[in-house]
This record gives sequence, structure tokens and C-alpha cells, in this order.
Amino acid sequence: MAEKTEKKPIDPGQFLKEVRQEGNKVTWPSRKETGVTTVMVIWMTIIASLFLFSVDFIIQHLVRGVLDLFA
Repeated sequence: MAEKTEKKPIDPGQFLKEVRQEGNKVTWPSRKETGVTTVMVIWMTIIASLFLFSVDFIIQHLVRGVLDLFA
């Protein structure tokens, strides 16, 4: 059986200090990069939605046609 290790109490002040230090290490995107990425995500969502709608529409009519043949 694995040994249990005793957890040390967490100092909230030290934790917040470490969070701030890690946040400063992150390379954040610029406002322009964020805007461009947002627009691209919206366009790709629209394109994917149209594609899936088209495929669903085609399959629906194919299945309906096959069922009409046998009904």
C-alpha cells in the first residue's frame, strides 16, 4: 500500500504571490491577435454549421427517398 504523505498547510499570501509570478511568465496575446482569433473562430463556426446542415439535409432526403420506395 502506498504511504500517505502529510500535506503542508498552504499560506494564502504565498499562494497569491506565486500565482502572480506565474501570470507574469505567460506571454499574453495582444488585443489585435485576440480580435483576429475571435473573428476566425466565428467564421469557422459558421462554415462548419453550414457544412453539417448540408450533409444532414442530403442524408435526410436520401433516407426519406429510400423509405418512400419501400412504403
